[in-house]
Amino acid sequence: MSGAFIRIKLIEVKFPLLKYNFLNEPSPSVNIKEKENTPGGFEYIQKKKTFFPDWGRCFDSHIHEGRRMQIIIMDPPETPVSQVTVDLTTLAEHYRSDSTGNAVKLALDLTPSGQIIIQVKVYGDKGEDECIAESQPFVPSSELPKNATALRGRRGAIKLGNANEVQGHLFLKKFFRQPVYCSLCHEFIWGFGKEGWQCKQCAYVVHGRCLNLILSKCPKAAKNNQNTIFLKERFKLDVPHIFSVHSFSSLTFCELCGQVLWGLFRQGMQCEVCGVTCHRRCKSDMPNLCGVNQKLLAEALLVIKSQKHSTKGKNTNEDQEENNIDDKVIRSKMPLPDLPPHDTDNRQFPGSKDNPSALPKFKLDDFDLVKLLGKGSFGKVFLAQLNGSTQYYAIKALKKDVVLEDDDVECTMIEKNTLSIASECIFLTHLHSTFQSLSHLFFVMEFLNGGDLMFHIQLSARFPEPRATFYAAEIVCGLQFLHSKSIVYRDLKLDNVLLDSQGHVKIADFGMCKEGISQNHLTSTFCGTPDYIAPEIIQGKLYGVSVDWWSFGVLCYEMLIGQSPFQGEDEDELFHSICNDSIDYPRWLSKDAINLVDKLLQRIPDQRIGCTEQIEPLRHHVFFRTIDWNLLENLKVQPPFKPKVRSSNDVGNFDADFTIEPPNLTPSDERIIQEMLQSEFDGFSFTNPNYKT
Repeated sequence: MSGAFIRIKLIEVKFPLLKYNFLNEPSPSVNIKEKENTPGGFEYIQKKKTFFPDWGRCFDSHIHEGRRMQIIIMDPPETPVSQVTVDLTTLAEHYRSDSTGNAVKLALDLTPSGQIIIQVKVYGDKGEDECIAESQPFVPSSELPKNATALRGRRGAIKLGNANEVQGHLFLKKFFRQPVYCSLCHEFIWGFGKEGWQCKQCAYVVHGRCLNLILSKCPKAAKNNQNTIFLKERFKLDVPHIFSVHSFSSLTFCELCGQVLWGLFRQGMQCEVCGVTCHRRCKSDMPNLCGVNQKLLAEALLVIKSQKHSTKGKNTNEDQEENNIDDKVIRSKMPLPDLPPHDTDNRQFPGSKDNPSALPKFKLDDFDLVKLLGKGSFGKVFLAQLNGSTQYYAIKALKKDVVLEDDDVECTMIEKNTLSIASECIFLTHLHSTFQSLSHLFFVMEFLNGGDLMFHIQLSARFPEPRATFYAAEIVCGLQFLHSKSIVYRDLKLDNVLLDSQGHVKIADFGMCKEGISQNHLTSTFCGTPDYIAPEIIQGKLYGVSVDWWSFGVLCYEMLIGQSPFQGEDEDELFHSICNDSIDYPRWLSKDAINLVDKLLQRIPDQRIGCTEQIEPLRHHVFFRTIDWNLLENLKVQPPFKPKVRSSNDVGNFDADFTIEPPNLTPSDERIIQEMLQSEFDGFSFTNPNYKT
């Protein structure tokens, strides 16, 4: 039992009709507690931080006697609604009592009301063939590195947007699905046409146009801003509110987070002096500006500041203003040319021909969705057949509202641009076309029915060294091609490396790519899949292609050993391990493999192999001594493993958790579609003239 772990997926929550009216979509939080002996008996203690899994995404936990899981359903951001606590051993027994070996769905009753549907599956039991293949010798835990943790299944990538710092607030762009008040001007922010920003520390909400008018310091900021000190000394702006619980007879909004104060009575807090309102949870974060109108004061300060600068060169400015007025009058009298019809499909892209209009354009009705291949926070991937042909494709569907909400329009365009040049490299997934509907964006790509490396390593525990060497060599070719185009990939992992029907590697999913990267042009965005993130990203440093070679080192370690090189119960522990822990290797691993992984996992980027091509070319490393790179790049090297593929539409190499679900698009709210600014996606639709069937 000590090596067993349980994989849990939270599917949905159900509440009796009208039992609770959620302001936002309910979200789960999970606490793992351990049974500890105490002088009075025993108690359950939470040793690790609470984590917040996404609906439909898996997480894992080792099964120990006395370990239990508490699931709390929240009305975001922090209002608990219902909860349930269950022993992990109880969930494991429910799974073992099912003779099919498939994941089991369970319904857990919530307190005080409601029901949560979860899915569980146990791995690592003695005789569990999904984790240990017959062809692979079992490696006892004593032979594994002490810091290694089992590959816990599919791990989602993360990306943190760049924060806009104002007065200590760290503002992130945000789309609000329901009306909220701007905390500064008290006007509504709602819909895709309205730009909203929210402080990720104190939840303060403002329009984009109001950002530069904020005078109050973020109460959770670690430093005093010079403007704040000036305002305190000059205007004595440090007057705390006097709050008391209040019942409101009409719809009222919190003047910090902008959301509605729900309830029939005693809905929130109100200042007895100036009448400002807020949630109880927001009270401690309200700025000490009792009786102050921030907007009017900020505008007055701007006028004073502009008047100081206007005394110099007054006559020159007046002459210039007159000239500008004359120019405006002249331009206003000139007839404007007729604008061409709005067309989003006829723009030029890398690899396109001189006459793109001659290429066929596609839409969803041209395809029949056959199976669901995968899904996640990014959207869904379907197996689809082109109508009137025998050709099958993989279609990735992204919801436009999610793309806009996450501020990922630019990333989506970069993904399309990267896919459009991927046809030049046989080790990258090739793009057939892209198109859009009112609610979704669609990427049509070649269907690689060999499955991904995560699927195969879960069947065989680890790969023999010759097989891992072959995969590593083809991945090197793919990464070096991207780097030659000044593109950093940033999300290399087992899940994103697919096999074709012959067993050759194809790198997929370019949603994290960044263009224009060179030694003189670096980036600093925090993104990637936590287990694979390089130390320089965690430390907030500028980085380039070095992060791909770190991820490649982690991937090589996982292929060769079947474990992750770094461990942590939560992201903080994992990131500390990545930045500080030494890497252990089992005794049976070859010296050449250890040497390669060791050089890839150098924490100083300039010393990392892959970044030292002038001194030590990666392809010349002794680990690749059996590889003829010329033959490899022409697909003339026989793959050491050929996936079992019965037909061109066979989905046997994909997770049954997905393929058993109906292949349906996730619908979007019609109201949200009407609010959406469709021009944000101009230029997305594209047909690849270089695609070969």
